[in-house]
Amino acid sequence: MMTAKEYLGQAYRLDQHIKDRLLQLSQLRALTQQITTAYDREVVSRTRNVHALEDSVIRLMEAEEEINREVDQFVDTKMDISKTIAMVRNENYRLILEKRYLCFMTWEQISLDMNYTNRWLRKMHDRALDVVDRILQERSVGV
Repeated sequence: MMTAKEYLGQAYRLDQHIKDRLLQLSQLRALTQQITTAYDREVVSRTRNVHALEDSVIRLMEAEEEINREVDQFVDTKMDISKTIAMVRNENYRLILEKRYLCFMTWEQISLDMNYTNRWLRKMHDRALDVVDRILQERSVGV
């Protein structure tokens, strides 16, 4: 079973993964455009692979479909995490968890936003994680 911190951190890791994949997709698009540009020029001295562009476009479409599936998984994960956080009764704990694990705010941003010292914020965060651990344990026993 995952710890509360691992469970809540899933959304951030997926978000970072999707951003990396979008960057890769952008690079693949740029390569495809370079291939298209190369086909616009007339080549007399050699035969060209007319399937190269088609293959590149197909790979680009497959990459886009894969990213769309990952985005769907990201949304589902965030929704599940959001529902779990909503089960936390203490409003301050809930706000800290939402800001950190759904909005991906830094500790400094949360500290300023909630007008807490960094030390007090971390203490409250630890307590909030304990609550989420209990919720996750109850959920796994209930299944």
